[in-house]
Amino acid sequence: METHNGTALSEFILMGITDRPELQAPLFGLFLVIYMISVVGNLGMVILTMVDTRLQTPMYFFLKHLSLTDLGYSTTVGPKMLASFVVDENTISYYFCATQGAFYIMFIISEFFILSLMSYDRYVAICNPLLYTVIMSQRVCQLLVAVPYLYSTFVSLLVTVKIFNLSFCGYNVISHFYCDCLSLLSLLCSDMQDIELIIMIFSVFNLISSLLVVLVSYLCILVTILRMNSTGGRHKAWSTCGSHLTVATVFYGTLFFMYLQPKSRHSFDTDKVTSIFYTLIIPMLNPLIYSLRNKDVKYAANRIWRKICNIFS
Repeated sequence: METHNGTALSEFILMGITDRPELQAPLFGLFLVIYMISVVGNLGMVILTMVDTRLQTPMYFFLKHLSLTDLGYSTTVGPKMLASFVVDENTISYYFCATQGAFYIMFIISEFFILSLMSYDRYVAICNPLLYTVIMSQRVCQLLVAVPYLYSTFVSLLVTVKIFNLSFCGYNVISHFYCDCLSLLSLLCSDMQDIELIIMIFSVFNLISSLLVVLVSYLCILVTILRMNSTGGRHKAWSTCGSHLTVATVFYGTLFFMYLQPKSRHSFDTDKVTSIFYTLIIPMLNPLIYSLRNKDVKYAANRIWRKICNIFS
C-alpha cells in the first residue's frame, strides 16, 4: 500500500489530553477560561504599550513582543486543543498540521530570545544608565527583535519542511493535542537521523545561547546592585527586574523540569502536562505577573479604563 505523504495520508488524528469522558467537560471549561484570560491579558498588554506614551520605552517594547509571542503560540494550539473536548474524533488536515507545527516552533523560539533581550535591556538600564538611551535606541530595539523573528522563521520552516518531505508509515494517530514535531517523528518510516540531528542542534543552541544571555546579564546586574551604597537604589534596581526575572524563572524552570528528569519517568503524559504549561499557563501568567508587579502598567490600565468609562458615561 502506498503511504507517501501527499497521497494516502491526508489527515492526522490528535489523541488530545485525555480519553476519559467524565473529564472532557470540566477540562474544557477550565482550559477555555485559561485561554480567554491569556488572550485578554496579552492583547491588553499589546494595546497598552501601543497607546500609552509612558509605556513606549525599550523595556515595554520588548514586553509587547513577549505578549505577541505568548498570544501567537497559545492561539496556534489552544483553539484546536479545546475542540478535542467537544468532537468525537479530533482530526487535523495534513497541511494544517504542518502549518500549526511551523507557527508553534516559530513563536516558542522567538520567546527564548525575546526573554534574553529583555534581560539585556535590564542590564543596560542598571549597569550603563547614562548610555541607556543611546545603546537601546528605537532602531537598535527594532533590529534586536527582527533578528529572533527571522531566525525562528528559518528554523521552523527548515524543521517542518524536513519532516513533511519524509514518508509516513500510514499510521496517523498523534499522541498529543497538537502537531508536535517530536510526536510526528514516531510516525515516520524514513531515515530520521538528519532531522533528529537538526532538531537537537537547534534546541541546544536556542536553550544555551538564550539562557547564557539571561544569566550573564543578571550576574552583571547583581554585581552592580551590590556595589550600590543606597538601599533605596538597590530596591529600585531590583524592582525593575522582578517581573522579568519571575517570568524567565518560570519559563526556563519548566523547560529544565521537562528535559532533566530521568528517562524512566519520562512519558508522553509528562510531555502533555509540560506542553499545557507552555501553551496555556505561561501565556496566561506573563501578563498577570507584569500587571500585578508593575506600577506603570497598572497606572496605564487605570487611565485607559477611565477614558473608556468617560466615553460611555
